[in-house]
Amino acid sequence: MKKSGSLENLSEALRRLPGVGPKSAQRMAYHLLQHDREAASALGHALLNAVDRIQHCAACNTFTEIDVCETCQNQERDTHLLCVVETPADQMMIEQTLTYKGLYFVLMGRLSPLDGIGPKDIYLDKLITRATNGTVTEVVLATNFTNEGEATAHYISETLKARGLKVSRLARGVPVGGELEYVDAGTIARAMLDRRAT
Repeated sequence: MKKSGSLENLSEALRRLPGVGPKSAQRMAYHLLQHDREAASALGHALLNAVDRIQHCAACNTFTEIDVCETCQNQERDTHLLCVVETPADQMMIEQTLTYKGLYFVLMGRLSPLDGIGPKDIYLDKLITRATNGTVTEVVLATNFTNEGEATAHYISETLKARGLKVSRLARGVPVGGELEYVDAGTIARAMLDRRAT
């Protein structure tokens, strides 16, 4: 049976989600249209609204609906500490540990030369500006313990240490090959408390 253009487009759009293959995308599309059109409509509206309203924080680069996010505006945060993470999901996981009270910078990715992702693609210039603002005294590198995350941490560490900043790295409580988004809060808390200089 030949699929209609709209159904094909919906399946292709769903395939762009991480971990969703062609069959799963097709099943989702059929489910939404056959059993839950109201949810499909709500999902569509929520996506359009998010794309229209969510932007990058002018200070830390995370997702926000305002120019400077609430975390960056929080007067109780320790402005001397700057934690560098790959994604907003990683930032959220560190926040859930309740062990870190500094500020953040979200790279929105990691260095991956094979995929054509270089320093400009992870907002390195913006990070350097933030880290060398005269207030930050320590940068905590909390990139994932994947090959790309390690390479990103090393590159950032060398760049910032050359500018006289103290740079530390999460301790190895986080499993090698692990991504923060999928690690339990207790493990991240221990890694944050046991961070080490690079």
